[in-house]
Amino acid sequence: MVSARDSEIGAISALGPTDQPPESKYERLIARAKGISAAKTVVVHPCDETSLRGVTQAASAGLIVPILVGPRAKITAVADAHKFDIAAFEVIDAAHSEAAATKAVALIREGKGELLMKGSLHTDELMRAVTTSATGLRTERRISHVFVMDVPRYAETLFLTDAAINIFPDLDAKQDIVQNAIDLFTQVGLGTPRVAILSAVETITPKIPSTIDAAALCKMADRGQIKGGILDGPLAFDNAIDPEAARIKGIRSEVAGKAQILVVPDLEAGNMLAKNLVYLSNADSAGIVLGARVPIVLTSRADSVRSRLASCAAAVLYADARRKSTTVPAA
Repeated sequence: MVSARDSEIGAISALGPTDQPPESKYERLIARAKGISAAKTVVVHPCDETSLRGVTQAASAGLIVPILVGPRAKITAVADAHKFDIAAFEVIDAAHSEAAATKAVALIREGKGELLMKGSLHTDELMRAVTTSATGLRTERRISHVFVMDVPRYAETLFLTDAAINIFPDLDAKQDIVQNAIDLFTQVGLGTPRVAILSAVETITPKIPSTIDAAALCKMADRGQIKGGILDGPLAFDNAIDPEAARIKGIRSEVAGKAQILVVPDLEAGNMLAKNLVYLSNADSAGIVLGARVPIVLTSRADSVRSRLASCAAAVLYADARRKSTTVPAA
C-alpha cells in the first residue's frame, strides 16, 4: 500500500527533468501573443547585454514595440558591442537608472505605453518609481507578482504568487493577490483557473494562521468577493498538484491534485518554492507584476531567452484583453 509520504515523494519526483519536446507551454503562449498587435512597451534602463538582447528578441518576434529609456550613449554602446540593431527603436535619454525609472513611469501616465519592462536596474529602484503615491502607477488593487512557470511533466501551466513583492501579506492583500493571478490567467486565454491556497497542511488549524486565511479566501470566492476562479484551501503542496496524494488524504475537490494557480502564504515560502522548481525540476519561470496601471515585465538576469519571451507574451496578451474590454479590471 502506498503511504502518504511515498505519494509526496512521487509528486515531487514527477516534477523532475524530462525529455519533453521543445514545443511546450511557453511556445503555445508565445504563438498566441504573436497573433495579436504588438504592445508599445517602455523599457527602463536596458544598459547591459542581457536586458537589451531580451528587448530585441521580443521586438523581432513581433511581441513589443520598444521605447528605450536610459543613458543614450550607454544603450548605443551596448547595442554596438553586441551587434544589436536598435535603429528602429525610440530612445529617450535619461542620465541614470533612477531618472530612467521616473521618466518611464511618467511616459506610462501620459499614455505613451501599454507595458513597462525592467532593464538592468535593480527591481527595488523600478518599484519605488512605480509605487510612489503622487507620481507612480498605483491603483486601488494591491500590486503583486505572478510567476508563470513551465514545469516539465506537469500538465498545466503553473502560476505561482506572490513570491517577489508582498513579504507577509494580510488577508486583504491576499484577496488582491489571488484576484490579480486569476485575472492574468483568464486574460491570457487559459480559461477558468483552479486555485490552490497553500499551507503546510490541508486542515484548518488555528496554530497555523495561513490555514485560516485559506479558508477565508475560499469563502470570499463563494460570496463573490473573488471572481473568475475555482478556489480550494488550505492545501499542502503535494495534494495541490498530485492526484494520488489528494486521494490518499481523502480530499475531494475540483482543485486538489490539479491546481493551476498556487497561492503561497508569504514571500519566503513562494521564493523557495519557485527556486526549487527552477533548480531541481528544470522549470522555466516568466514573471509579471500586476495591480499597477499597466502590467510590468519583471525579468531576471538569470532568465532564459524563452522565459523572457514568455514574460512579454503573457503581458502582451493581458494588455490586448484590456484593449478589447472596458470591463477588464485595471492591471
